[in-house]
Amino acid sequence: MRLNSVILAVEDELSEVISTKLLKNFGVKITTVIRDNGNAYPRQKAPELNRAAKGINIFLLTDLNSSNHCPMGLINSWIKGPLNPRFLFRVAIMEVESWLMADRDSFANFLSIPVNRIPANTDDISNPKEFLVSLARNSRKRKLRDELVPKPRARIPVGYGYNTRLSEFVREHWKLERAATVSPSLKRTLDRLNQATETGANQ
Repeated sequence: MRLNSVILAVEDELSEVISTKLLKNFGVKITTVIRDNGNAYPRQKAPELNRAAKGINIFLLTDLNSSNHCPMGLINSWIKGPLNPRFLFRVAIMEVESWLMADRDSFANFLSIPVNRIPANTDDISNPKEFLVSLARNSRKRKLRDELVPKPRARIPVGYGYNTRLSEFVREHWKLERAATVSPSLKRTLDRLNQATETGANQ
């Protein structure tokens, strides 16, 4: 059966926007979104989603977050059993921000910074969110700096407009194919979606 619709499970707003663009690129419709603030809820729901994927297609996107894990190790720790083929469980290395910065030209233009400040392999960035904020501090766009960078002594590590502005970047500027040449984990996700939409998620 060819993949044409999914239930989407994600950690937050930015992951939802990224997943939506990925799935739309392959003509996949999202029927339901399961989302919370952080990975605790999708982690809790993962075994149930895996069981449900015996009859429906489910796409889950989460962050690896730590170099102490590998994607399959994280998946196994969440599922604790065989992964159903119709459960497209994808892991961004290290965080979804590494996928955004992987379109180096577009992201450098977005922040108005030199492109050589973005590494040639963004999957190698140990803390992509923190690194992105450090890039934003050097942006020549004052409004963007104010929105992406947290205020001094702020309790959260990002600015008040972080998700809104990065979601805008994803929708309007992010080029998947170009980003996939820089982020191997993004390329693997695109390849998996291509396979599922061409031959079926259960093949």
